Amino acid sequence: MSENTTIFDPVQRRRQRDRASVAFAEHDFLMREVAERLAERLDGLNRNFPMVLDLGCHTGGLRAHIMGKNGIAEVVECDLSSAMVAQAGGGLRLVADEERLPFAEHTFDAVFSVLSLQGVNDLPGVLIQARQILKPDGLFLAALIGGESLTELRQAMLAGEIAEEGGAAPRVAPMVDAQDAARLLQRAGFALPVVESETITATYSDALSLMLDLRGMGEGNALVQRPRRPMKRNTLAAILSCYHEQHENDDGRIPARFDIITLTGWKPDASQQQPAARGSATVSLRAVLEQK
Repeated sequence: MSENTTIFDPVQRRRQRDRASVAFAEHDFLMREVAERLAERLDGLNRNFPMVLDLGCHTGGLRAHIMGKNGIAEVVECDLSSAMVAQAGGGLRLVADEERLPFAEHTFDAVFSVLSLQGVNDLPGVLIQARQILKPDGLFLAALIGGESLTELRQAMLAGEIAEEGGAAPRVAPMVDAQDAARLLQRAGFALPVVESETITATYSDALSLMLDLRGMGEGNALVQRPRRPMKRNTLAAILSCYHEQHENDDGRIPARFDIITLTGWKPDASQQQPAARGSATVSLRAVLEQK
């Protein structure tokens, strides 16, 4: 997403998270699953991260999965929603917009983020700030909801709105894909960038339950160009019907797929493994091939 493009309404994003904080624990299944998987990625690292930032912490669910692992002794939790931060259980908490981080350079050994950065307008700028606040050889590890997520819901909304209203309003946010994410990590100046994608599929009895879950996660429509009027009942009914007609499983339930994009990068440091200089090879490829 370009720095010069305002796609998301930050005031609406804050409102949605404030509302979601009241009953977040009833809808945070995806957050809990992704937080656990992100924490498991630390198991293969022979490194300690005493001071960590949880960027976009929601109600602080990541803390329980990472405290004590890899020497993690302090987790600073920040979120743009004061209501979310109030429920986080950590000692060091603050309200902060992900796009305007109030931290000095070289502050953290690691920056983690779980399903928060897909809603920012300037993702390249956020990644650059994350690199700046890391200590040399510090770890950046973030999971985002990716571009292949909720394709079933998108299709049903498009079909239902066209059938009832003759057109479709902006309701689904653009999301980054794995290739874009890899380029953004490199552009932000991270060393050893790695981007991975995995799918988590949930099933629901009906599409309305899915929509309520998304709202309960604080992931409602925050587009600047979103419709300001409530959806008509006939349109909603058409969307629900289309979802079942197009995607219902044999057991009568409907799937909802979430594409989770995980970004890993390191702040550059002289101690890191460096690629060999061009032309420094001591054995020619031609000689190797001729021996086969």
